[in-house]
Amino acid sequence: MDDKLRKKAASIRLAVFDVDGVLTDGSLVFSAQGNEFKTFNVQDGLGLVLLRKSGIEPAIITSRTSSIVEKRIASLGITRVYQGVENKQLVLKQLMEELAISSKVVAYVGDDLIDLPAMALSGFAIAVANARPQVKSFADWITLNSGGHGAVREICEMLLEAQGKLELIVQDYMKTQ
Repeated sequence: MDDKLRKKAASIRLAVFDVDGVLTDGSLVFSAQGNEFKTFNVQDGLGLVLLRKSGIEPAIITSRTSSIVEKRIASLGITRVYQGVENKQLVLKQLMEELAISSKVVAYVGDDLIDLPAMALSGFAIAVANARPQVKSFADWITLNSGGHGAVREICEMLLEAQGKLELIVQDYMKTQ
């Protein structure tokens, strides 16, 4: 990562993530009874917890509504969850106003066209490796990993490293209990 991007990452206070295609691989699986199934990466989950504990607020903005997402995100202690959102940029604006922060300290992670307006509003637009080409071409940074396969953890660790917090986290885990 170049110095310009590292500086952007160092200033992030709010990291906003899409769900399908970012926290998951984008697959929607339904049972014959209509039950929906999603697969989440446990390492991504810990990354989100580490962000939250390190003072970077994680938030979720997704166009779909799913009880599975509600349960998973709640288990990570994330309280800012917006489901069923058609206009992600509008919700992001409202969230920034509520937190009294500027777009410069906001990272937005997306994978598809619906994410572009929110990415345009954010100070640091991030696309996952499996994002649509138009989204990748707009992003400030693109992950090496795909959504649902470690991209979120990659982003979390990049932000924490840029802010000088990752090594401290690792050292805390290395302490003998």
